[in-house]
Amino acid sequence: MTPDILELFDEPAERSSDVLSVRRVARTSQWSVSDIVCEAGPEARPFEERHDGFSIAAVVSGTFTYHGENGRSLLHPGALLLGNHGRCFQCGHDHSIGDRCLAISLSSELFEEIAAARAGSSRFVFPVASLPAIREFLPRLTRLEAMGRNPGIEDAVIGLAEAVVGHLSGHVASAAHLTSRDERRIAEVIRHIDACADEPMEIDALARLARMSKYHFIRVFRAVIGLSPYRYVLALRMRRSAARIALSSENIASIAYEAGFGDLSTFNSGFREVFGMSPTAYRRRMLRA
Repeated sequence: MTPDILELFDEPAERSSDVLSVRRVARTSQWSVSDIVCEAGPEARPFEERHDGFSIAAVVSGTFTYHGENGRSLLHPGALLLGNHGRCFQCGHDHSIGDRCLAISLSSELFEEIAAARAGSSRFVFPVASLPAIREFLPRLTRLEAMGRNPGIEDAVIGLAEAVVGHLSGHVASAAHLTSRDERRIAEVIRHIDACADEPMEIDALARLARMSKYHFIRVFRAVIGLSPYRYVLALRMRRSAARIALSSENIASIAYEAGFGDLSTFNSGFREVFGMSPTAYRRRMLRA
């Protein structure tokens, strides 16, 4: 089985036409995220395109029309463009100039797994062309936009796809059916994480250790532990880092890198999210305690 490695990109946008630029954000073999900026206006002639995978594109700015198999929609900031694999579509800018979208593309294999879990059928496809700016999606969209090169972007992608499929299907997802074998395999993964938390931790490698597909592993892990694998690893690293920060005068950047964080900005933002303050402020507070 080919490893499903998460790639995070830090490169400039590439021009795919006179009016369109695309910047790769992240990808695995099963999904990708791209930041797409279009500068077309009313004078630009729409042309037919085709969805290569199941598409969920979050509109960040601008307005444009989208015409596909499920009708025509006016897309606006906060709205979601939806497309089924292999289906053709057209976008136009009849009323304005330009837009920007964060576009997610999901492989058929991954989408079918999500659909089976969240819609009750792997045959589910998007029945509408778009969704408006719905409040329940706002935190997920904000998180996706803020992730950038953070490894947690995979959590954000899967979470948004699950929420959209669940919302559209109206299906009440049942809890993952857990067996003693599932629990045993997750316990094995937890032991591995605890022993190797300071090393690079690919979700794909953990899924292979559990002898499950990646999405099934994420779902079962979440059902058993109550957190996604990414959030569990993050919390473990944060706890260990916080203890060293409180009990030593070691350099905070060194602590972060030795705990397994790839860059200091990810560590600082994650630490603030968990503890409500910066690592430096946390150390000062613990010294006064």
